[in-house]
Amino acid sequence: MTNDLATRLATSPDAATLAALVNSAYRGESSKVGWTTEADLLGGQRVDADRVIETIAAPENVILVHDRRGTPVACVHLERTGDACYLGMLTIRPDLQGMGLGRQLLEAAERWAVDRWAARSMHMTVIAQRLELIAWYERRGYQRTGRSKPFPYGDVRFGIPRRRDLRFEILRKELSA
Repeated sequence: MTNDLATRLATSPDAATLAALVNSAYRGESSKVGWTTEADLLGGQRVDADRVIETIAAPENVILVHDRRGTPVACVHLERTGDACYLGMLTIRPDLQGMGLGRQLLEAAERWAVDRWAARSMHMTVIAQRLELIAWYERRGYQRTGRSKPFPYGDVRFGIPRRRDLRFEILRKELSA
């Protein structure tokens, strides 16, 4: 399954396709095919094409894309933060989840951050209620930091909360060259 993948940097023309991919994996009925759904926690969109374009254009930011026979099936956002790197928006097409693509893309992102930016660590935020996702990252070496960030209630760009207790837990992993 993973042998026919090519990893590349996203470009602005990818924005609409990547926004649709991310939203399909996290929100709405399509997301329930996979295990990364946030549909029970949030409605609305996860990202729109304009935010994807802004991310691609921002200094110290990249989106890596896994293409399968020319079609994006996975992506991840990386942002350089000093000698560390923020990882976000790790997305696998819902019908392809559970086949090792997430692990493969996460490893590619970590290598990219070390090789291109000499990153020493990777950090991310995960909705605290997503215990199965936190456990998945822990199995890949990420650790809970004990720190959290508030959820941006009132900013529909991040979705429409279905609960009042949402917050982001911060995970971190040391990287090696």
